[in-house]
Amino acid sequence: MAREYQIKRKSPGGGSGIDYRKELNPEQYAAVSSPDGRALVIAGAGSGKTRTLTYRVAWLLDHGIEARNILLLTFTNKAAREMIGRVRDLVAQDTADLWAGTFHSIGSRILRRHAEDIGHTRSFTILDRDDQKSMLQSIIKAFDFDTTKKRFPKADVLASLFSLVVNTGQSLEDVIAERYEYFEEWFEEIEKVNVAYHEKKQQTNCMDFDDLLVKTVALLKDREDLLALYRKKFRHILVDEFQDTNRVQCELIELLEGADNSLMVVGDDAQSIYSWRGADMRNILAFPGKREQCRVYSIETNYRSVPEILDLSNEAIRANKERFDKNLRAERVGGVMKPAMVAVEDPNMQAAFVAQRILELQNEGMELDEIAVLYRAHFQSLEIQMELTLRGIPFVITSGLRFFEQAHIKDVSAFMRFVTNRRDEVAFQRMVQLLDGVGPGSADKMWSAWLKSGWADKADPPARFSDVFAAFKVPKKAAGGWQQLGFILDEMLRDKAFARPSEMIYSVMEGMYDEYLQATYDNYEQRKSDVDKLMEFSGGFEDIMSFLEQLSLLSNTDGEAAGKEETGNEAKVTLSSIHQSKGLEWKVIFLIWLAEGQFPNGRILESDDDAMLEEERRLFYVAITRAKDQLYLLYPMINPKSYNGEIMQQPSRFLGDFPAAMVEEWKVGSSWDSDDAPF
Repeated sequence: MAREYQIKRKSPGGGSGIDYRKELNPEQYAAVSSPDGRALVIAGAGSGKTRTLTYRVAWLLDHGIEARNILLLTFTNKAAREMIGRVRDLVAQDTADLWAGTFHSIGSRILRRHAEDIGHTRSFTILDRDDQKSMLQSIIKAFDFDTTKKRFPKADVLASLFSLVVNTGQSLEDVIAERYEYFEEWFEEIEKVNVAYHEKKQQTNCMDFDDLLVKTVALLKDREDLLALYRKKFRHILVDEFQDTNRVQCELIELLEGADNSLMVVGDDAQSIYSWRGADMRNILAFPGKREQCRVYSIETNYRSVPEILDLSNEAIRANKERFDKNLRAERVGGVMKPAMVAVEDPNMQAAFVAQRILELQNEGMELDEIAVLYRAHFQSLEIQMELTLRGIPFVITSGLRFFEQAHIKDVSAFMRFVTNRRDEVAFQRMVQLLDGVGPGSADKMWSAWLKSGWADKADPPARFSDVFAAFKVPKKAAGGWQQLGFILDEMLRDKAFARPSEMIYSVMEGMYDEYLQATYDNYEQRKSDVDKLMEFSGGFEDIMSFLEQLSLLSNTDGEAAGKEETGNEAKVTLSSIHQSKGLEWKVIFLIWLAEGQFPNGRILESDDDAMLEEERRLFYVAITRAKDQLYLLYPMINPKSYNGEIMQQPSRFLGDFPAAMVEEWKVGSSWDSDDAPF
């Protein structure tokens, strides 16, 4: 049974009175009581990582280390507050002087003290994402690049691009070539913006979040006296989630570590899943080899999952070559069932199975907030959202907005709404504001011109929208886009009848929206996948009016059970991407879309990149280790595609990484009966 975290009250007289051997298992105790020096703690999923770090801080304080000589680096301020709060409850010593926080908050604290040394004042402003966006927008506007032929990337995208340059150590050219190849023709212009952005931050006494790390590292490198001061101060450094560190964070740690300080890093290489935002797993893999007499502790007792789930997770991750060898052992006794591997006919049957099984679990007494549906990408939740809505099962989505409420889905649907209802002002305004040079004011004028044209009130649409649009006066910057918009609307008609919904979406994407996504969003690939999913969903409709009606109904639902009032604390099923689920746990996990090309991701399979494939497997490992009691692994055998018919799918290669005897296989068809289930 999972251990409860028991608070030990402070004892009078200065000592904590903690019986460390009693409070910790032998593996945790070995790490917590580690001698001074360098130590790597490999803390497996559900093994009590936070508990280990908390007791390590308490151990140091109990053994004469002053709070001011301890630095605790975390990835969220919440984690730092939680750990320090627990330490305060454990020990009698005052912890006020202990430095604990995120890398960025510690960097900011150092820079506030020494801002003049890097050309700033101590009152420098820290730019948030909106501030970055505003500054970059003003720079782009001042350059006035010629965008008549191709859109220039938006400020949000450039902020992400520049951040990757900083955090990976790659050149701007290499980052564009590897991750933003569709911007290669803009390289010189992007480089000018980057230079101007850094100059403007300096001129205006501002820093962005990346500067808080980069400038701290630069300061400590340039000022040996300051580096010596902070090395003397931070005699004991502890780092949480070390597998998620990037190049700059690792460099900061190594600078403060020096030759003599004690350094303990805690993490799990098997849960390194953030390379896309600059994290480098090589930091944790290379840690022992870069340090003489480095002690390595492995905490392998798992308090979360039943043995059947844990054994499967151990086998699943062993297929990776780049990893530390460990074998998690379950503290809990055996569960009521093996993990279920469920083959379903198609995505709709997958959703039907998940919904039906959730209702059965609820009838058995399971609370809905103990159940989660996990997926590789947000668009894979579409059928699940629809099925849960239709069955009145309340759910909450942590991976983003409900599918049909997302901006890019609403953008695409605006074209279809307008072509079918030429008096739809909201759709028209949303559509035209996608054009360069068109804001709310211009959109109002264009709408007035459209009304004056008389086409809004005619029974039939124009034979060619492009001919009608040619007579409009639009902002010079929008002229090319306006003309293209007319051509797109032309394609959405077939001899004054409407094209099929899937054909309409294809015309919108090919005509202009794909380029708009590239220039506007830093997660272009995800959003494009969402639109592809919308196109796939639309393949089930011949009539555009039926399709739009369905979209409207699904956009306006709140996912609550029929007849229930919103209470604010009603239990709900969680729908989450695996990335968002890290660090969380549920009694029951449904892991969906385990098919080749879906998970692992198709682009990674095409790239033939072994390192990325191993990260996909680590993502699979993170997903299955979220489950406490029951785990369902689902894959659709058929994936209907609106534009090229149905395609057969192979099960994910990850389902072949463990012996078949570890799971209960169940094939579900259109006539399935839950009484046939193996549980």
